[in-house]
Amino acid sequence: MNITTDMVKQLREMTGAGILDCKKTLEATNGDMEKAAAILYKKGLAQAAKKADREAKDGVIGVYVHNTQKLVGLVELNCETDFVSRLDEFRALARDLAMQVAGYHPLYLRVEDIPEEVLLAQRQLIRAELADSSKSEGEKGLLVESRLKKWFEEVVLLEQHFFRDENKTVRDVLNEAIAKFGENVVLRRFVRFELGE
Repeated sequence: MNITTDMVKQLREMTGAGILDCKKTLEATNGDMEKAAAILYKKGLAQAAKKADREAKDGVIGVYVHNTQKLVGLVELNCETDFVSRLDEFRALARDLAMQVAGYHPLYLRVEDIPEEVLLAQRQLIRAELADSSKSEGEKGLLVESRLKKWFEEVVLLEQHFFRDENKTVRDVLNEAIAKFGENVVLRRFVRFELGE
């Protein structure tokens, strides 16, 4: 199949991958846009894993102030170079993440940040809700873990569904950013202020 410039451009816009990678992947998939995007996405995640250990000292503070002026979200989004930190796309990502913080009210950045006593209390709360259930202990254990995972999606920023695309988590969006910008991107910390809280 003849791979056109428009096809390469469309795949590049979809994935953020390089022009040459898009062209080669389209050739390998005989122009199948969905297969090519899936391959590039997997490749991007592999690149993200390789870059995760690299130091990210540059970056920006993303700010979102709600139009009522009573709610603010702030994030520190880091990258490796000032070149990337100055890109409009990087700054837009930081603002989107600040908007996520303001709107979704996460309590923790990572699951590992949840204090052990809070995690234990949540497990006990879920177990208490299941106490009258006729399910076996094994089934109850699976239900506890399932509900705990659902709770993580509510209170842990990296596990939350991204407000611009509910099919992705914030972690997925960051991994895509690593693939797109070609360097490590780290969401370092966040703060949410609401008047009267």
